[in-house]
Amino acid sequence: MSKDFKRQETHKRNRVKSSWRKPIGHHSNARLKKKSAQKMPKAGFRTPKEDRGKHPSGYEEVLVHNTDDLEEVDSETEAARIGSTVGGRKREQIIEKADDLEIKVLNRGEE
Repeated sequence: MSKDFKRQETHKRNRVKSSWRKPIGHHSNARLKKKSAQKMPKAGFRTPKEDRGKHPSGYEEVLVHNTDDLEEVDSETEAARIGSTVGGRKREQIIEKADDLEIKVLNRGEE
């Protein structure tokens, strides 16, 4: 997978989350791109071609709105994502059928 860029000072303070933010400090070594500082994202750090556009689980996402849409999903390379407009009753039906077909559902919800 791609390189993991961390926010500066995240290893020093618990209140600073590790998700990337651009350094803006006046004397920031990371902003000045010093050799000793952590790496900053730039064009050369692109994601490998086979991983681009995929879900972090490694599957390609397929949007599903009803149980018939599950027939077109390849269970080995693709995973289903249930549409946001699908209600509770139909969502349960989709999840049951996906379990029968051994298809991974990315947004199963709380069970």
